[in-house]
Amino acid sequence: MPAHEIKTCPRCQRDFECKTGSIELCQCQTVTLNEHHLNYISIRFDDCLCADCLLELRRDYDACEEKK
Repeated sequence: MPAHEIKTCPRCQRDFECKTGSIELCQCQTVTLNEHHLNYISIRFDDCLCADCLLELRRDYDACEEKK
């Protein structure tokens, strides 16, 4: 099993612990994202993001959708 690693969020530049070796325990699993959210985020970022940024990007996407 790969070790956990400290990553820097490409959006906010804060460090967070990425747990790819036990993904069910990773901080990103606290944010529920649907297929549309994931597509919106993956177009903008190539690497893992912290949970706070995932949550903010989900809110951004949802707000844009409400305006349509």
